[in-house]
Amino acid sequence: MRLVNNLHRTVDRWQQRHAAASFLFAVRQKYDEDQGRYLAATVTYYAFLSIFPLLLVLVTLLGYALEGDTDLQHRVLDSALADFPVIGDQLQRNVHSLQGSWPALVIGIGIAIWAGTGVCLAIENAMDHIWGVPFKRRVNPVFARVRALLWIALLGGVVIIDTFLGGLSTSASSYDLGLRLLALAASLVINFAVFVTAFRVLTSASPSIRQVVPGAIFAAIAWAILQAAGAYLVNRYLKNASATYGIFALVLGLLAWLQLAASMTLLSAELNVVAARHLWPRSLTLLVEEPRATGDEDALRQRAEIETRRSDQDVQVVFDDAGDDRA
Repeated sequence: MRLVNNLHRTVDRWQQRHAAASFLFAVRQKYDEDQGRYLAATVTYYAFLSIFPLLLVLVTLLGYALEGDTDLQHRVLDSALADFPVIGDQLQRNVHSLQGSWPALVIGIGIAIWAGTGVCLAIENAMDHIWGVPFKRRVNPVFARVRALLWIALLGGVVIIDTFLGGLSTSASSYDLGLRLLALAASLVINFAVFVTAFRVLTSASPSIRQVVPGAIFAAIAWAILQAAGAYLVNRYLKNASATYGIFALVLGLLAWLQLAASMTLLSAELNVVAARHLWPRSLTLLVEEPRATGDEDALRQRAEIETRRSDQDVQVVFDDAGDDRA
């Protein structure tokens, strides 16, 4: 046991002496303390719920658009949509009989808006949690929902453009290298702008642009990688999947992809907070509790003050200095 403790202490001292290692460890430590995995799971849940109503809307709109238009039917069958799991198979077999439905359209849009609002509210809650905004300082539920609806309206158009550029940049043969690189650069710029805006708007902490730039850069690059990986998996594994296995692959693949995207976004926000408030180095607490480092007190104090829920409530954190005298 003594050998394990000595090794643990050695690793702790090493990471505190190296700025890059201590910073990355502080980001991971704060992500765990904020229960980032559970926050990301909430975002994933609502994002997953919003996908299938959007697919219902897509199929319904296709029904209206394709009805009686033979030329458009052939163009859809020759497009990437025909390779989409489940939907592509149905299009290839029943494209002539596909019809629009107003009830399906209304229900799909309604559920998609409800789930999309849930995504934004979950992200707002996570961002406030990460920035240590006390509950008493957070926006009221009505304004939070209005802000979520406005963000959905803005993000919807941006996602369509960004998805098109992402698909163009990962195309292997349809376009030349110069056009693909240009599309990739445009996609990165759009991703960066979206994350800068989201990191500023979707929290009551009101961080400055400078404070959210590091996380936005990381998130933009990570999002581009996720887009490329998703396109590769669809083309490589889901394209020729049967209807039955295509459903399982689609569901499991979507869950995994959305979980990664949510976790990446929240880790980027944690990076912003740790950098802006200099919450590093942190002490290592994987196996045993090491003496406090300079970043521990501010990080743990912020974590506790989140629970301030009333104007007449005062949450204070007191540290025992004797704890630093452990051998």
